[in-house]
Amino acid sequence: MSKITSIVPLIRLMRPHQYLKNGLIILPLFFSGRVIIPELLLRIAVAMIVFSVVASSMYIMNDLLDVRHDRLHPEKRRRPIAAGEVSVRNAVVLLLLLMGAGLFGAQVLGTDVLGVMLFYVGLNIIYSLWLRRVSILDVMVVAVCFVVRLFVGGMAANVHLTTWIVLVTFLLALFLALAKRRDDVAVFARTGAKMRETVDGYSLAFLDSAMVVMAAVTIFSYIMYTISPEVEARMGTQKLYLSVGFVILGVLRYLQIAMVEQKSGSPTAVLVRDRMIQFAVLGWIAFFAYCLYWLRH
Repeated sequence: MSKITSIVPLIRLMRPHQYLKNGLIILPLFFSGRVIIPELLLRIAVAMIVFSVVASSMYIMNDLLDVRHDRLHPEKRRRPIAAGEVSVRNAVVLLLLLMGAGLFGAQVLGTDVLGVMLFYVGLNIIYSLWLRRVSILDVMVVAVCFVVRLFVGGMAANVHLTTWIVLVTFLLALFLALAKRRDDVAVFARTGAKMRETVDGYSLAFLDSAMVVMAAVTIFSYIMYTISPEVEARMGTQKLYLSVGFVILGVLRYLQIAMVEQKSGSPTAVLVRDRMIQFAVLGWIAFFAYCLYWLRH
């Protein structure tokens, strides 16, 4: 029982609940209309595991660097290192093991995948050591990391990424990153505890305005995507605009969660607990699955 008890904090340290974000890796294959091909689906599954392992090593690195701030946060103080459940030494050992295993797996998938993974690791290191202290750049790096997942999926399945999928994903990710920063600023305003070094570079008014702008730009870009002649020709339908409702619902609901309920600290937690967000996401996926795998066959 003691061994199991000691393993649980290590698993929590890896933040497996964050692996939901790695679902983006399957999107390039999904939109290519070839997600039902077993060989490609297997490669994507391996890519998701590999990315998850490397991402966990980056989460551990961030926890090691953020431990002082995490101990002041009403929720983050329960993280294993901040709570004293995992020693710094054990955390470093686990970080190195995960990093080595993940990069080895990326090499097996191909040098292109390995290159993207190394870029992801390098960007996270630069972010942790410098860019996270620079307001605005910090949220843009977070958004880029979402886009990196698309490239991992595209290269693993040998699928070319369109400009649209990269652009809309980046804009939506930037919107989510701003919502996360808003939560940090709100906590600072309530408690005086500074969760991040960039808190002084933001205000609730600025973040509310920035989120509204990004929400508008994201929705507009998605609408342009759905009515693009190139996309309509590739998808084989002119009905893609019908999916806009799901996107608007999801974005507006997230704005409500961030600005009214003030619970936007974790996009993953929002996805897991909020039924309206789940409906928007699942409805959007079901609509495209119908267009790609039913109408075209």
